[in-house]
Amino acid sequence: MRTFNHLLVCACTGLALAPLAIAAPYARRPTSSLITPKVIIVDAFEPEESSWHGISEFNLLEQNVTVPGFSPLFPQAHCTNDGSICQVVTGEGEINAASTIAALVNSPLFNLTQTYFFIAGIAGISPKLGTLGGVTFARFAVQVALQREFDAREKPANFPSGYFPQGTTSPGVYPHSIYGTEVFELNDNLRQLAIAFAKTGDLLDDERSQQYRVNYANEPSFAPGAAFPSVVACDTATSDVYWSGVLLAAAFENATTLFTNGTATYCTSQQEDNAMLEALVRGARAGLVDFSRVIVMRTGSDFDRPYPGQTAAENLFAHSPGFDISVKNIPIAGVPVVTGIVAQWETKFGKGIEPSNYVGDILGSLGGTPDFGPGSVFAGKNGRAARRVGRAA
Repeated sequence: MRTFNHLLVCACTGLALAPLAIAAPYARRPTSSLITPKVIIVDAFEPEESSWHGISEFNLLEQNVTVPGFSPLFPQAHCTNDGSICQVVTGEGEINAASTIAALVNSPLFNLTQTYFFIAGIAGISPKLGTLGGVTFARFAVQVALQREFDAREKPANFPSGYFPQGTTSPGVYPHSIYGTEVFELNDNLRQLAIAFAKTGDLLDDERSQQYRVNYANEPSFAPGAAFPSVVACDTATSDVYWSGVLLAAAFENATTLFTNGTATYCTSQQEDNAMLEALVRGARAGLVDFSRVIVMRTGSDFDRPYPGQTAAENLFAHSPGFDISVKNIPIAGVPVVTGIVAQWETKFGKGIEPSNYVGDILGSLGGTPDFGPGSVFAGKNGRAARRVGRAA
């Protein structure tokens, strides 16, 4: 999720930068001097981007590299002098996210075959699992809005919301039509290492967030939402729509559970992750990246549902009460992850972290058999799809 009160700042900043893409064409950079990052930090908009600038541990502004295909609002990758740590900003929403990551993966300026991709941004958060300023690490990313939909005023009376899975005629039935981007599963062994690093950071809190959290304290199921920020292992939902409310929260919780065969635990909502992960899967199929080296971290800027006595509209129009600390806690939790990977490159991370779980998309595009969905459609077909799940009439 994103905040209304920062969108214009993002757009105006980006428009000022756009001419730089024309003034500094990448063709002037020698193709022999490939940048080979150990870690690339991936952000979506300016507040996330700038949260990493001015920190003492590393300087991402030592190199600014214009990359063809990047957003005109964010045309450059930022890197340390040695290129070991870089940052890209995709722009908000699924289309921007996929386009920028596809351009990065296919750029002739980088060697990304051993790079760790650290997606680090803010999100809406469920008070059942986390709180404002809290930090989450996902194993699953679920494209919850990739469904059929009725306007809720016209839905069948027995439907809990207007959403129901593709190719079906009722909620609670596994999608009959699979597009391939519904679910991604990440390397849980790597996630656990990232969580351990992040827990060494001293998370910030502020008075505004503390006062707002109190409203959730009287509902037992919202106890995590009333607590102070912490680091939590739970999963993320992708939707271009910035939504609010108990009914939609329940619908997307249910979709997360359904799409992953009950394995994932929904806690955050954002607008980019499945799109970025699809671009990385395609890069992995081309041998350009290693999909087992992806980390998704999201910090809570706002609650996905109201507190008791509050309306969904009032919750949405509260304008992200935890925005400030959610942005500040990105580098507080994230810097130990980045520096931990770089510091232990020779002894641990350079060779990769072997996963013990399935890693990939819902189709089995990278090999192995997904532990969710209909199973691999590539099994025994030498990397070519055995079938496309049929679209129901």
